[in-house]
Amino acid sequence: MQEEVDPKVKQQEIQQERAEQREVNERKAPTGKVLYRTTMQEGEMELNRPTAALFWSGLAAGLSMGFSMIGEGLLTHYLPDAPWRPLVATFGYSIGFLIVILARQQLFTENTLTPILPLLAKKDLPTLLNVLRLWGVVLFSNLLGALVLALVAMHSSAFDEDVKAEFISMGQRAMHFGFGTTLLRGIFAGWVIALMVWLLPFAESARVWVIILMTYLVGLAHFSHIIAGSVEVFSVASVGLAGWGQVLGGFVVPALLGNIIGGVTLVAVLNHAQVVAGNDSV
Repeated sequence: MQEEVDPKVKQQEIQQERAEQREVNERKAPTGKVLYRTTMQEGEMELNRPTAALFWSGLAAGLSMGFSMIGEGLLTHYLPDAPWRPLVATFGYSIGFLIVILARQQLFTENTLTPILPLLAKKDLPTLLNVLRLWGVVLFSNLLGALVLALVAMHSSAFDEDVKAEFISMGQRAMHFGFGTTLLRGIFAGWVIALMVWLLPFAESARVWVIILMTYLVGLAHFSHIIAGSVEVFSVASVGLAGWGQVLGGFVVPALLGNIIGGVTLVAVLNHAQVVAGNDSV
């Protein structure tokens, strides 16, 4: 005869199996589709923000990014002149990104990923125009904030002259490369920053370290970031050591183009393609 199972015992076994399955689900790494949906929802939220809100948030981000130049410049100035100095001083480059991202301020290079996903999904003119609105407002306000910070840093008594000399050195190094090399380095910068944005939603307690390590890589390799680099080159132009046309044509334009290519093509489009390939509903 088959032994009769106690209903209470059976119910306990079912509950235990469900609890174990929940734990398995919690421990599983998020799929590409989950990351895609999360990032796209954030992009849709950004596209729905009013222009004024985007402007003030972008201005705050441009000002905050100045702390990347300040942090790296101060560390470079006070550390001994040794071969390992850039390895430590570059951690200062991450400060501006930490402020901007944790404070939820609008940074142009983040927006080469998040609003592009809704555009790739909808493929319509209103979304394209909305993306261009967001890009235009955020880029202008970021650059305005970068310019204000550079002017204050170089034409006030906030920093010693020796420290200002480090800022100038950083800006001159950013403009050292030709148009093509700056463009290529900008592609890498846009690629890394957009990858960072892709990783952040599920980074959880490692969020700060993801920001630090990814932006540290950008700073250490001297990849051309349109906003962080603009603070540096604007500092050089503001004291007359470079012309504004040279700064705009030699750094701002190629860095901007590179960041867009790196963020949109290498991250947004490729991640969109890997998720929707063979799947009609995203």
